[in-house]
Amino acid sequence: MSPSLIGARPSDKTLGFPPGTRQKGAVIALRRFSVPIPLVLLLVVALGAAAVLRAQIEGGDRGVPPVDSSSSFEVTGIDVDVYAANAEAARLAGWRLAQRRGWDALWARTHGGEKGPSLSDSALDGIVAGIVVENEQIGPHRYIARLGVLFDRARAGTILGTTGNLMRSAPMLIIPVQWSGGVPQSFETRTEWQKAWARFRTGGSPIDYVRPTGTGVDSLILTPAQTRRPGRTWWRLLIDGYGAADVLVPQVEIQRQWPGGPVIGRFSAYHGPDREYLGGFVLRVDSADGLPKLLDEGVKRMDALFVQALQQGRLVPDPSLIAEPVAPTDEELDALANAAPEETPTVVSDVLTPGVSVINVQYDTPDVASVSAGESTLRGIPGVRTAQTASLALGGVSVMRVNFAGDQGALAAALQARGWQVQQGPSTLRIRRGAPAAPASPSPSPSGTPARK
Repeated sequence: MSPSLIGARPSDKTLGFPPGTRQKGAVIALRRFSVPIPLVLLLVVALGAAAVLRAQIEGGDRGVPPVDSSSSFEVTGIDVDVYAANAEAARLAGWRLAQRRGWDALWARTHGGEKGPSLSDSALDGIVAGIVVENEQIGPHRYIARLGVLFDRARAGTILGTTGNLMRSAPMLIIPVQWSGGVPQSFETRTEWQKAWARFRTGGSPIDYVRPTGTGVDSLILTPAQTRRPGRTWWRLLIDGYGAADVLVPQVEIQRQWPGGPVIGRFSAYHGPDREYLGGFVLRVDSADGLPKLLDEGVKRMDALFVQALQQGRLVPDPSLIAEPVAPTDEELDALANAAPEETPTVVSDVLTPGVSVINVQYDTPDVASVSAGESTLRGIPGVRTAQTASLALGGVSVMRVNFAGDQGALAAALQARGWQVQQGPSTLRIRRGAPAAPASPSPSPSGTPARK
């Protein structure tokens, strides 16, 4: 039926019946199968929206899983140049030399530049988790390469003896945002910035990163617009769903001077739903081919900014991201007031008396015994009302909630008088025994053990 005939009364000739026969029945049959046009349009729109939503969730051009999510110690940038009888022997000798240099650099990094004990090649084979080839040149009798060494944290940590002395942050959900051509993107498509964070090995960083892969609903809920919404209700659902305590937003703005020419990256680091600015920097490469290298270097420097903020006490999880307790109703308060004396009292809320401060104390807990020892130490200080571990991390850094009749400075002074090393942050103290480790990592020694022929 042509458009001009829609809604018109059909004639007998149009319906194919002889004149004067079955006119009424034919018209009834036509009306029986007609559908209102608005309903058809609404159905088409609904089906189209469902198709778009499914395509947005199940798109095949997004999702970059992390290359390595293990907690291995990593030492990079080890240069080797060795000779041997053949290419295979030279390569093996280069890897052996890289293991020895990597162990010396790891020990110096965790012990303030001190020279560590020498380990045999067989012992190093037992604690090395892998060799990362950054660049290599193989000849008939010579091997030149820049390598990285991954040390197993559990096995190497027992020899280093620093498993409990490493500062560790709370789990941080990371949302990398890339600005390119004036358009922000996070997980909507596979961006080079997301790939750089997927390549980054987080095992050697004290920041506990929670890295989404970008698949499923990540592209719908972890958007650039979400990073600018200060509302806490939706943030609580997101952070709880990903098993994190707070959020970090590393942002990069990519500026291309001309097609194939120099590329400038402007990096900014933000923390929390209120986008607290932690720092920034600018990097540049001479051609578009160097963009992955620029972003890899940007990730390393961004991690250094986060670590610096952690050491300064600025990465404390936002208390507003914790679900607030429900206020008791009038009926519950009346029931508590009329309760019999022999009944066990119910705690309605944790109300502090005037002059009592709530202080979070971060302390090392390499084993179970250290938890009780830390709590006993704090409870033995005059003025401490309660001291209870609120966040337990065996083999790392736990957080103790302390109610102290005084200010934070008085508690820090009392701990220092008892031989503790104390670092102060906003409503937070970081305590440890012994001298603190140096944050800087010395460069590997240019000289090494000559390869065996």
